[in-house]
Amino acid sequence: MPLALMTFTAQTDILYVIKEENKMTIVHVTKENFEKEVLQSVKPVLIDFWAPWCGPCKMMGPVFEELSNEMTELKFVKIDTQDNQELAGQFQVQGIPTISLLKGTAEVDRFSGFAPKEQLKQKIEAMMKNL
Repeated sequence: MPLALMTFTAQTDILYVIKEENKMTIVHVTKENFEKEVLQSVKPVLIDFWAPWCGPCKMMGPVFEELSNEMTELKFVKIDTQDNQELAGQFQVQGIPTISLLKGTAEVDRFSGFAPKEQLKQKIEAMMKNL
């Protein structure tokens, strides 16, 4: 992956900032941007329903982010169920983390619970076969 190296000098200190190009951004979705970011997405959308107090969710976060950089055929979004209870209710989320795959307005598949990176990737790939 190409890297851009930028150097900033402050007195005698040199700060190196390395930026990865082509890095996907995970969109944090609320009821205000749900239609635009999820329902109107040209790509299938993978939603991570999570909460800041949830231990397994905290473990899933970095894994979800890593996969967002590898599986660019999907749009990765996160919905904080604590702040967006209406959306969590709309999807009948009963446990977190819950990963849901949407194509347009239709939910293709979902699963709940933490999974390590390779297992999560396999689960997502299996869900994508239903697209």
